[in-house]
Amino acid sequence: MKFLVTGGAGFIGSAVIRYIIKNTRHSVINVDKLTYAGNLESLESVSNNCRYIFEEVDICDRNVLERVFVEHQPDVVMHLAAESHVDRSIDGPSAFIETNIVGTYRLLEATRQYWQSLCEENKSKFRFHHISTDEVYGDLEGPNDLFTEETSYAPSSPYSASKASSDHLVRAWLRTYGLPVIITNCSNNYGPYHFPEKLIPLVILNALEGKPLPVYGNGQQIRDWLYVEDHARALYLVATKGKVGETYNIGGHNEKANIDVVKTICSLLEELIPENTYSKVSGNKHGFEGLIEFVTDRPGHDVRYAIDASKIERELGWKPEETFESGIKTTVEWYLNNKDWWSRVLDGSYTLERLGTKE
Repeated sequence: MKFLVTGGAGFIGSAVIRYIIKNTRHSVINVDKLTYAGNLESLESVSNNCRYIFEEVDICDRNVLERVFVEHQPDVVMHLAAESHVDRSIDGPSAFIETNIVGTYRLLEATRQYWQSLCEENKSKFRFHHISTDEVYGDLEGPNDLFTEETSYAPSSPYSASKASSDHLVRAWLRTYGLPVIITNCSNNYGPYHFPEKLIPLVILNALEGKPLPVYGNGQQIRDWLYVEDHARALYLVATKGKVGETYNIGGHNEKANIDVVKTICSLLEELIPENTYSKVSGNKHGFEGLIEFVTDRPGHDVRYAIDASKIERELGWKPEETFESGIKTTVEWYLNNKDWWSRVLDGSYTLERLGTKE
């Protein structure tokens, strides 16, 4: 089959593409605008594969989308293209409205036009898989509550509101036009190739440079952490085996307070690079934990997210392979062993890849 993956140069999208190319015989068309978070260097391991094609396309450009559909004739659309950083959405919500809402609308319309042109057999096989977030549900009140597929939406930030809007559009295109859609809502992802503005890579790289490790408020905000390669497996399974019209929540079964995540990373760094620990370099007896700095909390910060992922396990047989302990260690080791990748992100030189050049 042919998979059209929007946002394929992003963190989760690139993991999905690497998984499909390395573990199946399917082809992938990567549609990505290449914003600041799009990094083609995350796809170097598959970029020369004959089953991989890259199209630099803005999903808000309906005309170009129509050309891509006609030219490549995909069997599955996996829609991951989105602005996704909550802090950026608070500072400037406009880009989130444009990409996450207007972009999803234009992609749905281009997809619908293409889908309606297919023969009946191909129409019945076609799928539009919309990848969303657990943040659309707002936060949980009770310590034992979990997000289910029936949880009401109560988004708190411009980002989560824009994703909730896109979810509603996708469901409307199913109900009104019959477009065969599936939606997944995932918990916080982490792992290799994560853009350094997000908590886990930010803490790792700041610690390596002896910079402060910023923690919002008291650090007691709880998230369910999902290893990105586990998520990629789940997304492929949903796209190929999921039931049209259904929603599947995908979680890692790893609820951790932010401060505990930060302290775990500090301990791993002390263990993995003892000869270069911050305590020895700086004389700080607290080691890397001495860099932790509590900062003013984010406006409207949700306190707790937790996913009930029993439906996808029960109906499709998926469950995460990585525990948080194994996944976070693998992640820290990856950043220690891949300085070339993240240093090019930090200094901006990775954008040269967009011009077709490499240093």
